[in-house]
Amino acid sequence: MIGAGHVGLPTAAALVSLGHRVCCAESDPERLRVLEEGGVPIFEEGLPEVIRQGWREGRLSFVGSAGSAVDDVDFTFLCVPTPERPDGSADLTYLEQAAVQIGPHLRSGSVVVNKSTVPIGSTRLVEQTIARQDITVVSNPEFLREGTAVQDSLRPDRIVVGADDQDAAARVGALFASTGAPLVVTDAATAETIKYVANTFLATKLSFINAVAGLCDAVGADVRDVILGLGYDRRIGFDFLRPGPGWGGSCFPKDTHALLHIAKEAGFDFPLLQSVIDTNEAQTRRIVSKLEQALRDHLRLEATEPVLPGRSVAVWGLTFKAGTDDLRESPALRVVSQILESGAEVRAFDPTLRPHQSVPALPVSLVREWGALGFPASRLERLTVASEATAATEGASALLVLTEWDEFRRVDLPALRAALAEPVLIDARNLLDPGAARAAGFRYVGVGRP
Repeated sequence: MIGAGHVGLPTAAALVSLGHRVCCAESDPERLRVLEEGGVPIFEEGLPEVIRQGWREGRLSFVGSAGSAVDDVDFTFLCVPTPERPDGSADLTYLEQAAVQIGPHLRSGSVVVNKSTVPIGSTRLVEQTIARQDITVVSNPEFLREGTAVQDSLRPDRIVVGADDQDAAARVGALFASTGAPLVVTDAATAETIKYVANTFLATKLSFINAVAGLCDAVGADVRDVILGLGYDRRIGFDFLRPGPGWGGSCFPKDTHALLHIAKEAGFDFPLLQSVIDTNEAQTRRIVSKLEQALRDHLRLEATEPVLPGRSVAVWGLTFKAGTDDLRESPALRVVSQILESGAEVRAFDPTLRPHQSVPALPVSLVREWGALGFPASRLERLTVASEATAATEGASALLVLTEWDEFRRVDLPALRAALAEPVLIDARNLLDPGAARAAGFRYVGVGRP
C-alpha cells in the first residue's frame, strides 16, 4: 500500500481483515512514527482497532520507503494524493513519483493497482512510467466515505476493476471476493470514468437539495418534509438529500472540477456540472446572509446598516462533515472566512480539534488548510478555537451550527440561551427542532425550514 492516508489506511485495514498481509509505505516521517508505535494519524471510526490488531498479529507493517514495501508482494496499491491544480485538472506528481520509486523493485508478474482517484488515462501513464512488460497495471477506484471508510471497505456496494488484462482484473477482484460485493470488470478508462461520475452525481444531489432548500425558504415550505416525499421514491432514495452549508472534503470539490476539466479538454460542454459547482459556492454565501438577516431582524437594524463588524460569532463544527477530522475544502471554513472578512470575530469548536498552547493557539491542520484555500492569514487573528462547545458561545451574538456532530443535537437549549449575548441560532445542518429552539427563546433559522 503506497500511501497511508484516508484511502490507504482503510483499504489496508480491510485487506488485513479479509485475511491478507499488507505492508504500507508512508513518506511522511511523523505519520510513519505514529503508525509504527501502533497509533492512527487520522480520525476514522473503527480504524484504530483493526490497525492495532493487524499490527499485533504481524499481518500489517509500515515502512518509509515505497521501494522496500514492494520487494516481494503480489499486488501494489497506489493510494497517493492527486490534488487539484489551479485550472481544475488533477496533479499527478505524487502518482508519477510513486511509479518511478516502485518500478525497479516490483516482482515479475505482480499487479499495480491505481486506487487513487486519477484522470482518465492514468493507468496508461503508470504503465509507461514503470516501463516493464512483466507488470500489469489496473484501475480499482475507491468509493469510501470519510467517517465510515472501514465499513465501506468491508461491505462495499460494488468492486470496480478496469484493465485490458482480464486475468489481472480477476485477480484483483478475488482479493475482495469474501465481501460478497458485485464485481464490475471493464477497461481502465471506463473504471476511471465511473469514479468521477459517481462523485459528481452525489455532488449534484447535494447541490440540488441545497437549491431546493433555498426554494423552500422563499415559499415557506419545509425541506425536511420535501425530502421525505422524495426519499421514499426508490428511484431517488434518502442518501445525499441533506441540506447544509455546502459540500466539501477531499473528493467532491477536486473531482467535480477535474471532470469539468476533462470535459472541456474533450470539447464537451457540460453546463449542468458547472451549475452544480456554482450552486455549491452560492450556498456558503446564503448561510452568511441568513446570519446577517437574523441578527439584523433581532436587533431591528436598517437593511443598509452593517451588522457583523465588531461582533463575536460562535461556530460549532469546522470539519467538512461529522465523523472525520478532515478540514479539506470544508464549507464551514468558507463560512467562517466570510464572517471574518466582514469584521466579526469567530470562536469555534469542533470535537476533533483542540487549541494549541502556542500563539496563535490554532490547530496546525486548520492553519494549513486555511492557507490551502487561499484565505488571508490576517483573518486568523480574529479566529479562536475553544476546547469546549460552551466556551465558544459565551457572550457571542449568534451561534452557527456548521457540522452535523451528534453531540450538537443533545444541547441544553436553555443553558445555551443563557450563554449567548443574543438569542440568534443559525442551524445550517437542520440538527435541532425549531419548535424547541423557539420555545427556549431563540430566533431559530434553519436551511429550508419555516
